[in-house]
Amino acid sequence: MDKYEELKQKVRRFNEDRDWDQFHSPDNLAKSVAIEAGELLECFQWNSDYDLEAVSDEMADVFVYLLDLADRLGVDLVEVSDRKMDKNALKYPVDKAKGKADKYNKL
Repeated sequence: MDKYEELKQKVRRFNEDRDWDQFHSPDNLAKSVAIEAGELLECFQWNSDYDLEAVSDEMADVFVYLLDLADRLGVDLVEVSDRKMDKNALKYPVDKAKGKADKYNKL
């Protein structure tokens, strides 16, 4: 079993042991991803000085909620991320996008 699958199992067990599945509907998990992403952003709110441990903890919170959401929806995050990178490569060809922050429709 790879690390991705091991972590999915760990998250499942954690939630099952606490009977939290009843609260983890897809919409609640999506909200939780956004809330935790806001907490991650808060680490950088006033300046670029940040506490790496606090940032790492918030990144982990976002990832765990996203992993749980993907698991409940039957989505393989590695597979869909790989597919999305292929789409991004087409939308942002190197010869047009290199060194630019423009959106694909402005290239």
